[in-house]
Amino acid sequence: MSTYITIALTKGRSLPLSLELLATIGVEPAEDISKSRKLVFDTNREDLKLMVLRGMDVATYVEHGIADLGISGKDVLLEHGGDGYYEPLDLGLAKCQIAVAGLKTEAQLPPRIKVATKFVNIAKRYYAEKAIQVDIIKLYGAMELAPVTGLAHRIVDIVETGNTLKANGLVILEVIEEISTRLIVNKISFKTRYASVQPLIDALEKATT
Repeated sequence: MSTYITIALTKGRSLPLSLELLATIGVEPAEDISKSRKLVFDTNREDLKLMVLRGMDVATYVEHGIADLGISGKDVLLEHGGDGYYEPLDLGLAKCQIAVAGLKTEAQLPPRIKVATKFVNIAKRYYAEKAIQVDIIKLYGAMELAPVTGLAHRIVDIVETGNTLKANGLVILEVIEEISTRLIVNKISFKTRYASVQPLIDALEKATT
């Protein structure tokens, strides 16, 4: 077991928010993460390191104990579906929704509909709970084009302002989940490294309430 605690962070738009939050509890990277290709960074604390990963990988690394803690969007956690970690805190960052959207003037739907999404597991669970038969089409971007071009009847996607949907003639039909950034903790790390992990949880909770 390593002698330091590792916190996994998500690359992209949420990274500056996560770093800003960590700075409020006295944790800062030893170098400018935005100017480096490294994935693991020392911090101003000898007992802490930061790991910068793609969104879905944060949950995987925490679940398998490579990282002790992680900061990840709830959308990623729902899609990942792992059980090797606890989710003790809603950090309240990067708030948005996972929603079902379709054409504002859509035709009558067939008994079995096509749904385009990158959140395959979330969409499958959602429609299974509603006992609606669907064919899932996995897309990685330009989701709004799917109903417009006839590729799919509906999409399941992250919605922040709704402006992109509106610009493409789509509307939100149902909200599946309210999304924000969460703190996750490896279950084994929480038990075996409690004295190091719990103070970080307490500090983050204080900083976000």
